Amino acid sequence: MDVLAGKILAMFGSFKKETLDLHELLEAGGNDPGARTAVLDRVERLVQDGLLEERGNDFYALTREGRNNIGLDHKD
Repeated sequence: MDVLAGKILAMFGSFKKETLDLHELLEAGGNDPGARTAVLDRVERLVQDGLLEERGNDFYALTREGRNNIGLDHKD
């Protein structure tokens, strides 16, 4: 897993939330527009890879595989 993907997944633990909205996830890219675009691309890839799931209205949640990947032990 690349650094950006790890940062995005780790945000769920940092915020101690089951779901995060896209605006919160964009913080992984800081203020750089190019980095924010990379976050959007990486979030889409994490969904395709089964580590995140879309919850509607720009909200995302870790899947069981995503939680295991970063060592979080939340129940579904």
